[in-house]
Amino acid sequence: MSQPAAPRHFLDIWRLDAGALRAILDDAKTRKAARRGWPQGRPDKDAPAAGRTLAMIFELNSTRTRFSFDAAIRQLGGRGIISTSADMQLGRDESVEDTARILSRMVDAVMLRAADHATLEALAAAAGVPVINGLTNRSHPCQIMADLMTFEEHRGSLAGKTFAWVGDGNNVLASYIHASAKLGFKLTVACPAGYRPRSDDLARAEREGAAVVVTEDTAEAVRGAHCVVTDTWVSMGDLDHDARLAAFAPYQVDEALMDLAAPDAVFLHCLPAHRGEEVTAQVIDGPRSLVWEAAENRIHAQKSILAWCFGAVG
Repeated sequence: MSQPAAPRHFLDIWRLDAGALRAILDDAKTRKAARRGWPQGRPDKDAPAAGRTLAMIFELNSTRTRFSFDAAIRQLGGRGIISTSADMQLGRDESVEDTARILSRMVDAVMLRAADHATLEALAAAAGVPVINGLTNRSHPCQIMADLMTFEEHRGSLAGKTFAWVGDGNNVLASYIHASAKLGFKLTVACPAGYRPRSDDLARAEREGAAVVVTEDTAEAVRGAHCVVTDTWVSMGDLDHDARLAAFAPYQVDEALMDLAAPDAVFLHCLPAHRGEEVTAQVIDGPRSLVWEAAENRIHAQKSILAWCFGAVG
């Protein structure tokens, strides 16, 4: 008797090959175009998730991840069940592995937004259904897929383009580093000392031939870039609030910094944003900002991630 195929997990961008990532991005753009003008609740014509149920588990607060995944599974023709870890035995004394075994008999896929990346990996290792990373302390791959989709919609191919990251070397930046190695764009990073990206992410990218440059100089990082990206300076779980604000004060993205980028450069931010800290209102609310388009594209990118997990893409 043949063994069942291993589930297709979407845990980190670095684990997927460029072909799978390209298939997801292209499918997302096709699905978005096909339903233009439709009400949000109408399922796609092919409904590749018809009859399927997605479990969505949140250890951390969420706006975009929660609403976009719920909308995504509905638009694919499926249904979702949302729970926080506090609602489950997982938040008490049941192991991650036992939770994975039980959910694998009840649903068709699991999306987890976890405080610790190890929890995600343990869940995926024990699950018999696809597991999707809705954010961990190590990476945020769904956000980056939406960002890259948005950039391509407005500025074309990623190949040969330069993305500039300004600020914290956090989980969102980690996924940009992973994507740079796979999709052929250059990444320049400006971080203060002590807040650089993880060395293992940089080492992996270097082995894969990625063009990632890390500096402490914001002007050096942004000059000539086609896209400028930042994130909040203090994330959930960070306890050094005052030290972070002091360290990142010179790393604000304002109009003067944006003017160093390419003439048609765009601005992205994964949200929530703090105007007057990591970015000025003039930039995030200005004509170069694609922040709101990227937030909407979380639905479309995640639909195609789900479709890929179910074997309907790639």
